[in-house]
Amino acid sequence: MPVSRRPAALVLAVSLSLPVLAGCGSSGSAAAGASATGSGSAGSASSLAGQSLTLYSGQHEQTVKTLVADFEKRTGVTVRVRSGDEAELATQLLQEGKASPADVFYAENPPALTVLQEQGRLAPVRPATLAAVPAADSSPKGDWVGVSSRAAAFVAATGTPADTAPPTSVLDLAKPQWKGRLGIAPGETDFSPVVTEVIKSIGVAGATEWLKGLKANAKVYASNEDLAVAVNSGEVQGGVVDHYYWYRLRDEKTAAGTHSKLHYFAKGDPGALVDVSGAAVLAGSKHQQAAQAFLAYLTSVPAQRLIAASESYEYPLAAGVSAKAELPPLTSVGALAPVADLGDGKQALQLLQDTGLLA
Repeated sequence: MPVSRRPAALVLAVSLSLPVLAGCGSSGSAAAGASATGSGSAGSASSLAGQSLTLYSGQHEQTVKTLVADFEKRTGVTVRVRSGDEAELATQLLQEGKASPADVFYAENPPALTVLQEQGRLAPVRPATLAAVPAADSSPKGDWVGVSSRAAAFVAATGTPADTAPPTSVLDLAKPQWKGRLGIAPGETDFSPVVTEVIKSIGVAGATEWLKGLKANAKVYASNEDLAVAVNSGEVQGGVVDHYYWYRLRDEKTAAGTHSKLHYFAKGDPGALVDVSGAAVLAGSKHQQAAQAFLAYLTSVPAQRLIAASESYEYPLAAGVSAKAELPPLTSVGALAPVADLGDGKQALQLLQDTGLLA
């Protein structure tokens, strides 16, 4: 049955129908603040101290709290944080237009950033900041920068057939043998990129049939957290989540209370998806210097080390910064989904609605 609440992913789909909002600030103001930050650093405290910015964040709250505190300590900038679902925040930014107090948007997935990009809401990121991470992890247009990454995975209840004979392809989950054994969280913004990759792999018609198969087979959960808990308790045998949901559940339950394992789809499969989180400066920001400095900080080695060590279990992007040793090498579990392929996520969300997985 479909998710009964208004899914967060659907909010982003609604935002796509909003008109272009005029009155955004010019990109020149971004360049004006460029000299305040050096490559991969938080910038000169003397030039930034006393400034402020407002951050709209759809990322993990505890990790963002740690990053903001460190940035404030290094620069003297005051950061006001508004946390929420990335799709809802993107919609809010479109609705607020030039009146938005936001200076920086920090999103969990590229489509939320692409929606704002297509509406002309993002300012160019300083070249030195973009150069701090691999080019493929950021916007091809240079108006948002990649900060961290994660991989799609299959979580399975220990000892069940889903664990002892896990699927090698996400496409297998639509087959009849998975009926009653599977859980999904289609209202999560993390799920739409997987759908987009399936569309790319087998076309719209094939993806539609795949989603119909998932609907027939799976119990629907409101969030990836709920799905991970359900698998761990044996309520369902398995489900697709981003890898860090399992690691965070394991930390919460401890080893004795963890009754599930992670598996990864075969490389080259549409389910073997690596995705990035990114941050952007709003074109209408009235605090461009501080906002650009914050993006430079997020891609700096100190910030990337904080991300790597955090409880969010994400992969850092900066060269020379390693992920937690317990995480498998990212290159061994999947391939980066090109930003251009993920687009604004509208087609994936439309199929989810058409098949009744989203109301």
